[in-house]
Amino acid sequence: MLALLGLVTAALFTGAAIYVSFAEHPARMQLDDRDALAQWQPSYARGAIMQASLALVSGLAGVAAWYRWQSVWPWLAGGIFMLANIA
Repeated sequence: MLALLGLVTAALFTGAAIYVSFAEHPARMQLDDRDALAQWQPSYARGAIMQASLALVSGLAGVAAWYRWQSVWPWLAGGIFMLANIA
């Protein structure tokens, strides 16, 4: 169950990153600087909360899955990489 939780939250994190990179940011770049900044500030604050929570849950689940099955090192690597997104 831990592995599934880690995988699902990592997929949600990836989907959100792709959406921001290919849809939200290019649309925001078409605004003038003042309007883009006014839109970006609240969006960034909300996005940071979502990103940090998904990275934390996914990272901890990955490390916990590795701890449960210690011979499966990719879970540890994935958990560490997800936790690195928080810093």
